[in-house]
Parts: sequence; structure tokens; C-alpha cells
Amino acid sequence: MTQQQIAPALVPAFAPDGTLRASINLGNPILAQRGPEGGEPVGVSVDLAYAFGQRLGVPVELVVFEKAAASVEAVKAEKADLGFFAVDPARSEGLLFTAPYVLIEGSYLVRESSALAGNGEVDVEGTRISVGSGSAYDLFLTRAIEAAEIVRLQGAPAALAALREGEVEVAAGIRQLLEGEARRAPGVRVLPGRFMVIQQAMGIPAARGTAAQEALASFVEEMKASGFVADALERHGIEGALVAPAAPLPV
Repeated sequence: MTQQQIAPALVPAFAPDGTLRASINLGNPILAQRGPEGGEPVGVSVDLAYAFGQRLGVPVELVVFEKAAASVEAVKAEKADLGFFAVDPARSEGLLFTAPYVLIEGSYLVRESSALAGNGEVDVEGTRISVGSGSAYDLFLTRAIEAAEIVRLQGAPAALAALREGEVEVAAGIRQLLEGEARRAPGVRVLPGRFMVIQQAMGIPAARGTAAQEALASFVEEMKASGFVADALERHGIEGALVAPAAPLPV
């Protein structure tokens, strides 16, 4: 496959200070996690950041955050040059996105004793759903939930703890993370299926312009088509995520 070339004139749009600052969200373990013994983060988003920096011919600096909302705000404020986010209408202002490179399922976790058996039974009066504040699940549920109460907490661990402590009836999050929680200790189970599919894309500050967005979008399509994204997911032992299909060609 022919490697996409980045026009030299576009390099300052991505790395105005000569270094590509990549915003990395550790709140989504499918995309990035702490390295061994608390070392530098590893994961598919980290691999993509370094690959794009290499394509630009500039060094890469990882700007690391524990939750998605902080990672998003860093890019919007141009404290980072690009990031890895769930595509959501609530995040569109101030950002330019590529097509997704990975698809992730969002699911519900309940206690073993819960009478809930399916996703369609969650949105009723009296049900409280815990979720990481500002996460893709929070943004989606804010639009979708009509009767249940959304309890926004600081990150996924707090949302899971709220379920175990009986403060809520349901916790929402990444299916892989919820399945890991159910394996970690008895007392909870994941409801079958999913309530949403999260489209994980790369994004840049809107001020960097559409030419930069198009170059980044072409890079993402190349990384999917070449097998780079699939190889990264396999190398990091990630299950529960799929490589997104190729983006439709412009008409």
C-alpha cells in the first residue's frame, strides 16, 4: 500500500512548536493503559500517535489524562495538538474529527440480584445509572435516557464502586471494562448486548484547519487498511474492539 505523504507546509499545523503533543486518555483501557510498573502509556492510540509523528518527521510528546473529558479539553484549548476521542455531537465544537478507527461497545453492569435482564429495561423511573462524567457514555445517555436518573461520577472506577455499594442500580461503560469487573469479584453481571457503539476517532483543534483534518483522515484510513490498527489491538491483547470499516469515499 502506498504510504501517504504529508505536505511539508502542513507540518506546522500539527506541530507548531516542532513537537507533536498527543493527548492520551487512560480512562479507556482499550485505547491506552499505563505501561509496566507505571511506565509510559501503551496502546493503539499511543502507537498511532508515534506513527503519525514519524510521518510528520517530528518528535512526539504524550500528554496523559485519566479521563476523556480532560483529554478533550486539552485539545480544544490547544494544549495538545491531537487526541483520540469518541465521536459525539456534544464534542464537535472546537474539534475536527477523522472517521473512526476503532468501534467499542457500551454496555450496562448490574448486581447479580437485579431483576434487570436486558438493556431495554433500564430506562425506567427509580433506576439510577452511574457513569463517568463527560465520557462518551455520559454524552450518549444524556440524550437517550428519558426516565432513569444519570449519576455522574469522576471516572469509571467511581461508577463501578457506586454500583457495588448500592448507590445506583446500573453502571454504564466499556463492555470490556465491565466484563473485567464481573470477573474480578462476584456479585455483578453484564447485561447482554450493548446500548451503544462508540466510534473512536482522532481529532485536532478546529483552528488547525480542514486541510490538516483531511491529511489526518487519510492517515487513519491508511492505518486501518494496512492492518496497523488490527495489529496494534492484537499486540496489546485488546478484546472487545473492532477495526472500523473504511470511511465512505467523498461524492
